[in-house]
Amino acid sequence: MDDLAARQAELVAALVAGGPVPPGFAPAPLAAARTALLRKRAGEVARHWPLLAASLGAGWTATFAGWAAGRPTQGSLRDGWDLARALRDRGTLPPLGAEELALREAGARYDGRRPPRPRRLPSLGRAGGAVAVQVAGRVRLLRPARRAA
Repeated sequence: MDDLAARQAELVAALVAGGPVPPGFAPAPLAAARTALLRKRAGEVARHWPLLAASLGAGWTATFAGWAAGRPTQGSLRDGWDLARALRDRGTLPPLGAEELALREAGARYDGRRPPRPRRLPSLGRAGGAVAVQVAGRVRLLRPARRAA
């Protein structure tokens, strides 16, 4: 039974966490399954982060898949948050995504390790020039992100 559990863990790691192809599995079908799972995961994240996905347009799935390959999921909300922060840190976060990230940062505390928690005190969220404020549980965008001229 332990051998079966170990083989299943290897398969899951290969499919969702960038692990090597386990012995006995054909690489091409495994790669196709991995691609399909990343596409499905991108769709789930887009439902939680619609502005981020829309701001990346046709490149959304490829951008997400490139970032997510080799990373196990932390859930759709956290995956989107982590991707938005990674794009911000690289300077490639589009304005709509920056506004969505600023709103999330103002409304919740997220350290990248534990699930986000609502903020209780007034707070600011900033990303890509966008500024959002949370007061008394209401989050508002104060300043939109900079747009290219």
